[in-house]
Amino acid sequence: MEEKIRKQLADLLRQEVVLATGCTEPGAVALCVSKACETLGREPEHINILLSKNVFKNAMGVGIPGTGMIGLPIAVSLAVVAGDSHRGLEVLTLPPDKVEKGKAWLANNASRISIGVKEQCEKLYIECVCTACSDTATAIISQRHTHFVLISRNGNVLCDASATSPNLETFTQDEPSAADQLELSARMVYDYATTAPIEELQFIKETVKYNDAAATEGLKGYGLNTGKILMENAAGDIVHTVVARTVAASDARMDGCTLSVYSNSGSGNQGIACTLPVYNYGKAKGCTEEQLIRALILNHLMSIYIKRGIGRLSALCGIVNASIGVACGIVYLHGGTFEQMCYAIKNMINTIAGMVCDGAKPSCALKMSTGLYSAFVSAELAYHDCVVDATDGLSESDVDCSIRNLGRLGHDGMDQVDDTVLDIMTHKQ
Repeated sequence: MEEKIRKQLADLLRQEVVLATGCTEPGAVALCVSKACETLGREPEHINILLSKNVFKNAMGVGIPGTGMIGLPIAVSLAVVAGDSHRGLEVLTLPPDKVEKGKAWLANNASRISIGVKEQCEKLYIECVCTACSDTATAIISQRHTHFVLISRNGNVLCDASATSPNLETFTQDEPSAADQLELSARMVYDYATTAPIEELQFIKETVKYNDAAATEGLKGYGLNTGKILMENAAGDIVHTVVARTVAASDARMDGCTLSVYSNSGSGNQGIACTLPVYNYGKAKGCTEEQLIRALILNHLMSIYIKRGIGRLSALCGIVNASIGVACGIVYLHGGTFEQMCYAIKNMINTIAGMVCDGAKPSCALKMSTGLYSAFVSAELAYHDCVVDATDGLSESDVDCSIRNLGRLGHDGMDQVDDTVLDIMTHKQ
């Protein structure tokens, strides 16, 4: 593989696998509010927030780190009293005194916050307008969780990503890079993970330290206690133990744990799923450190590739692409070939392609367990040369065509599903 391509793939991984605290949607909203408040230069008298339906549904029912509370109002309050936009998706990592200050602010100022859904916009869209007396500041995030596309104060545009702006680099924390333009394929992902110099891949080990710490915390009991209960009944079985430990990290994260995790494609749960299963399974199987590192790279990068086609936010659950990556990593750890890895991908696409995202919440751990168990089954079939027929469902003989079909389903085919899910979530009896 050319050195230039290797560098772009490494850049892509570093761009998409980053630290985040709590669910990334309320984190991104808090980031946007922080930037608007900083631009305003004073405490706002009113905060008007408009969100795409995808962001709205992912932020309305998830725990906010360290608060014991769910939803956007407390995330917005924390951004007002202690926000720092330079912290990116760790903007909600705050000490207890700041959290209490945010709670107090919300108790006295909840009426200042207005949150609604914006129609006809990008699937990842966050707009915050802060006002105080005659001053107004606007910040808009779109396409990526930390990508500011517009920042203005009193009508003066400070950043406009649709135009040439001398101040653009000051405000865009996640500007698309050359790596975004790289045409990916399953073969490219596999070749990079299995042949790149191992010293160039060492950085991926950092994900294990953070994500495994969240798993350890989650086993104490968070959310639905999915990981804790599964672990208590794993009876030493490797697969059950690996799944239990992984979903425990999701339990903790979705229930407001303050620990940061490494995310993948803007999702902490996807980052957890792309890290812990292959690492802990490989350790249990006695794999070498090099095998573990290459399996992690393969898992993370394959998930990024598949997620590209689906879109950063979709009515398709992110565990779909993450667990497909897991299946690829498992095949690799068993000494499987590229062809067998492709079998695993096709098996997975024909198994969990229809898993719907109905918002971020503690029960996401249950969906993660479903994706991971499917990954182990699909991988086992694959390294025994068993694969779904090319005539079945979304599968085709070419693996990249199969992946594109999944992307088409997630990006184009489920828009009405998004509307229906949001309508159900906002009109419960």
